[in-house]
Amino acid sequence: MNNFSLMRSLDIHEDPTFIPEVAASVTEDKSEAESPSDVMKQLTDARSDSARNGFSFKGIKDYLECYRSGKLTPSQVAKNIIAMLEDCDKSTPPLRAIVQWDQEQIMLMAEASTTRYRNKCTLSCLDGIPVCLKEEFKVVPYHHRVGTVYLGTQPETEDATVAKKLREAGAIIIGVSNMHELGTGTTGCNPNRYHKIPRNPYNPNHFTGGSSSGSAAAVAAGLCPVAIGTDGGGSVRIPASFCGVVGLKGTFGRISCHGSLPLSYSTVSVGPICTSVADAAIVYSILAEPDLLYPYGLKQPRATLSGMCAPDLKGLKLGVDWTVFKACDAEVLSVCEKAVKHLQSLGATVVEVSLPEMEEARVAHVICILSEMRDFLQPDFNKHFHDMNLETRASLALASQFTALDYIKANRQRTRSMRFLQEIFSTVNCILTPAVPCTAPRIYESDLLTGSSDMSFTVRSMRFMQLGNFTGIPGLVVPIGYSTAGLPISLQVMAKWWDEAVLLRTGLKLEQFRDQTKKPSIYYDILA
Repeated sequence: MNNFSLMRSLDIHEDPTFIPEVAASVTEDKSEAESPSDVMKQLTDARSDSARNGFSFKGIKDYLECYRSGKLTPSQVAKNIIAMLEDCDKSTPPLRAIVQWDQEQIMLMAEASTTRYRNKCTLSCLDGIPVCLKEEFKVVPYHHRVGTVYLGTQPETEDATVAKKLREAGAIIIGVSNMHELGTGTTGCNPNRYHKIPRNPYNPNHFTGGSSSGSAAAVAAGLCPVAIGTDGGGSVRIPASFCGVVGLKGTFGRISCHGSLPLSYSTVSVGPICTSVADAAIVYSILAEPDLLYPYGLKQPRATLSGMCAPDLKGLKLGVDWTVFKACDAEVLSVCEKAVKHLQSLGATVVEVSLPEMEEARVAHVICILSEMRDFLQPDFNKHFHDMNLETRASLALASQFTALDYIKANRQRTRSMRFLQEIFSTVNCILTPAVPCTAPRIYESDLLTGSSDMSFTVRSMRFMQLGNFTGIPGLVVPIGYSTAGLPISLQVMAKWWDEAVLLRTGLKLEQFRDQTKKPSIYYDILA
């Protein structure tokens, strides 16, 4: 972390870019593009892979099959979920994925959905699907605590845009999920009295990753097939990777952040955490559109899933900077290299690219996100300093060392980094990296009491994530295997601004690389 002086020694002449909004390049032929609803139908009609030998996560398709066949109703599913939520609160150690839930609210939404299925007038393919949202979002009637003990003293009376859209789609919101306090870390460690530490379903003695910790844990533990998180420095993609599920960070501005705490206005994107790439695509296509209540992404191109179900990857060029790619644990590298070969075997061409000034971009991203958080949280820092976890205090204290000159210089670097990416994406469709350089770290006894503040881990865990947050490009993480200790390993695919469709197309094929899915040691089969 002693590299912050790096920016001060640089002489950058480019004008600063304070918001990474990029105009869409009009390339698609609208007449040829498949409509998202056609693609969604293909994704939900495809035969469920539950029939494969061994374990598989229950996804949207499995829920829809139960509802449409009459095997289960949303009301029966909701009762199962309530029983499981009671159980995981009592387990040793408690899962702590969902930190606020309300039986009456869950049943109201489920009964309304059951009636719609009976009358054959469902609202969308998310009708009756259980979802949770990170506590960073306003969700009626829960407390908008954002991982703290001092915010959200009254129940919320207004939904965030994404919560509103999920309700309109007929989803059953099962509660709000745990998170790293104020989104300031990547372990998910939050020892305060309202939250406690969420456990990784693959090994409860390991962290989930953060900051959307509870969202990833809830999906991996089977409590819901869909969760919504926010990602300012890997906060959707890191926990999805550590918990062995799929995480999508959309293009900056693609999904509305209205109604989430505006901790960092230039780095944060909203995205789904799901059991499969198909489910991530379905949720993305329902949530992605301009929102007049949110100032960014108002001129975004229509969200499309065009070409997602292509039979192979012929014609796609995947960029890899092998020097950057290899900066990870040997075990992670070995699985990730094999996954790249798998994509090649499906017709993709792997092209060596150079990702310049990655260290400068990393440092600049930290200066931007921490400066913006420090600015927004200035009143909290003064008034609630002693209510904050020790790690949050340390991060905000570090942020107060940055000057206006540092912030402007960091945003000059953003202009350069975005230009480099524009050049790279003129030659390749995607960039591949490992998701995280290591697997989920262990939880120690002291973490339960005082929290965990390991700056070197935070920096390392964000290594492959920051470029996407800093420049606004979309990123998708897909589980591809396990370490010898049985912890999940994932690969990341990034694409140019607004081209989530190519990410999802590549991700759908990448998902096939893993020959078997290990069952998490904490898993609730809601449809059993």
